Amino acid sequence: LELGKSYSLQWTQEVSINERYDCHPSQEATKEKCEQLGCVWNEVTSNLSIPYCFYSSDNIYSVDEIKYTSSGLTANLTLNNINTKAYENSTLPIGTLRLEVKYHDNNMLQFKIYDYQNKRYEVPVPLNLPSSPMSTAENRLYDVSIHRKPFGIQVRRKSTGTVIWDSQLPTFTFSDMFLQISTRLASQYIYGFGETEHTTFRHDMNWNTWGMFSRDQPPGYKLNSYGFQPFYMALEEDGNAHGVLLLNSNAMDVTFQPTPALTYRTIGGILDFYMVLGPTPELVVQEYTTLIGRPFMPPYWSLGFQLCRYGYQNDSEIAELVSAMRAAQIPYDVQYSDIDYMERQLDFTLSPHFAGLPALINKVKQEGMRFILILDPAISANETNYPTFTRGVNDDVFIKWPNTSDIIYAKLYRAHTAFPDFFRNSTTEWWKREIMECYTNPNNASRSLKFDGLWIDMNEPASFVNGATDGCRDIHLNFPPYIPYLGSRSEGLIFKTLCMEGQQYLSDGTPVRHYDVHNLYGWSQTKPTLDVLQNVTKERGIVITRSTYPSSGKWAGHWLGDNTAAWDQLAKSVIGMMEFSLFGVSYTGADICGFFQDAQYEMCVRWMELGAFYPYSRNHNGKGTKRQDPVAWNSTFEDISRNVLNIRYTLLPYLYTLMYEAHAHGSTVIRPLLHEFVEDRTTWEIYKQFLWGPALLISPVMEPNAVTVNAYIPNARWYDYYSGEFIGFRGQFRNLSAPLEHINLHIRGGYILATQSPANTTFYSRKNPLGLTVALNDSQLAQGQLYWDDG
Repeated sequence: LELGKSYSLQWTQEVSINERYDCHPSQEATKEKCEQLGCVWNEVTSNLSIPYCFYSSDNIYSVDEIKYTSSGLTANLTLNNINTKAYENSTLPIGTLRLEVKYHDNNMLQFKIYDYQNKRYEVPVPLNLPSSPMSTAENRLYDVSIHRKPFGIQVRRKSTGTVIWDSQLPTFTFSDMFLQISTRLASQYIYGFGETEHTTFRHDMNWNTWGMFSRDQPPGYKLNSYGFQPFYMALEEDGNAHGVLLLNSNAMDVTFQPTPALTYRTIGGILDFYMVLGPTPELVVQEYTTLIGRPFMPPYWSLGFQLCRYGYQNDSEIAELVSAMRAAQIPYDVQYSDIDYMERQLDFTLSPHFAGLPALINKVKQEGMRFILILDPAISANETNYPTFTRGVNDDVFIKWPNTSDIIYAKLYRAHTAFPDFFRNSTTEWWKREIMECYTNPNNASRSLKFDGLWIDMNEPASFVNGATDGCRDIHLNFPPYIPYLGSRSEGLIFKTLCMEGQQYLSDGTPVRHYDVHNLYGWSQTKPTLDVLQNVTKERGIVITRSTYPSSGKWAGHWLGDNTAAWDQLAKSVIGMMEFSLFGVSYTGADICGFFQDAQYEMCVRWMELGAFYPYSRNHNGKGTKRQDPVAWNSTFEDISRNVLNIRYTLLPYLYTLMYEAHAHGSTVIRPLLHEFVEDRTTWEIYKQFLWGPALLISPVMEPNAVTVNAYIPNARWYDYYSGEFIGFRGQFRNLSAPLEHINLHIRGGYILATQSPANTTFYSRKNPLGLTVALNDSQLAQGQLYWDDG
């Protein structure tokens, strides 16, 4: 600018719109309601969800009394305008808050905002924090600064100067049932948050909001499903990576906007953030799993192929399937029984139609296979003689109405049901006893079910009525002032689940509302289930859980829920697996060929090929649909399934080693390409291919009628898995031949993969010779590892 000249400054609509932060995130927002909140109303015409009501001024808190220490800082936050509403119909913001910043390690910090004058609910999930700070000023990867008025936290990466968190924005508020904070982001490359369905691995930053609240909700675009994972990984423009966890378990949503910025809204608890600084994507996951706990180490047999179906008529049908698979010589390690085996869907019972199941389980185990049974948490309360419920009442294990001794009854299948409170020690002891009696059956050993793993389902918790059979009682908790963007906002928080006023108790006796711990229900059931499984079987075993929370991966694997037999679900399963890799859950996969609806032949072939490279490889479908297991089609389908599963079994020593690396060091098993090639920005957008660890590239066909696949070949030396030939190109997309019977696999130069001759089960394949596939890099070098134990 030249001195003496006058200039006019004109803001473009695009810039001003991108700087809007939603002041009334509701479909019922009006100009009047907006202005009552002290915000600005300005309508725009757009197909995007650009807010009409937005903040116009600085946020309502300022900072005083900052105290610095070598390991962090503390400060008080003071409300500037005591008459400012946090949200429509909500309480006023809390007047004074405490900020704590802790430098836990050179690559990890925590910032926590809470009401220090009145105790509020805090998440009871233990984290692995150093007993004393492990960071030093000269070695920390980050700098933290606090803006006093208006309040804001800024975190900067020291090595580059990049600001990776900047909450000096007008949205910050903290009331009893509405907490909100926004931050500018270092880039538009954000991955994670779950469990919701979206169409790309990277989140779309164009004014999208995603809700998080555990629900019995099959995968559907923007619908919150079974788990609750408030963690994201971000790439900075230079390729450095960091991760952020909000340790909060109340219903929540997050809004992305192209500023780029992110707004969190939650309806309880406190704001407790943990940030890990990487700087590589793999290091982000390793540091995050240091905090929440490493993934469990699965038994070797659980890496074999698995079959399940909801709708088996009797145990003879399962026995016939086992025989047909063996006759077809298709590798296959694990058979399941869904709730069909139970009498009237009652846990720990055996239907007369499955009277031969105990003997069948023993038989298949003698032949080198394993068996897994399902359990639901809801316990029927309307049976005349059901010892499991009677003992549960006697042991006081069920969730009750507050300040009464009355159990809250919901509904599952045909039964009125009670929900165990798995936080309580009495409940875990009761659960342990019921599972042990199912396994041993001291009254009739011939009816004992010698399962090898347990599958815990419907543990959001799921109900077939909203709230309770006779309705809920606390409208304020079930329909709070702000309901996050969930799949069914109009039905409040109780859609297909329990009343939020349900009274629960932590292991130390502290009472908590279901409102606060709803998203921890599946988490609380998982560890007790693994503990008793290992106790009764004396082996590692596996637990598969539907509902998850950060650290669930320490004890269980996860399948991606009740998907549909559709091409888009085949593709989205790769995104789901890559996200759960970020969440510290290594043992994942989707129902191969889909759960709902009849599978189409070509799609099921392609899904079998892709599913052969899921860590958790299970073909499973629902009642009333056609069979879709490998021997349900024709000889060509059998041949393709046999061939691709033989490849899987050949590579199991490599996969098992990756599982060990995840368990010991927090590495990812299913690995996005960007984890290995982050210097190549093309990989930041890849979500239709993935890696096993660093060395095996999988490029599946996920579209109908395709005989080629447009695959990206990153910048490395690659060899065709089948021929062993160097392919001769890199750093580009190529159309690769992919006839129906073929899935493209490539081995990366510089790595050695342990292999083993396959067999029909891992019990027999483990007796076969081991081998090494040595793939040299450009320097004619290669290295690799093998982890081996008794399985």
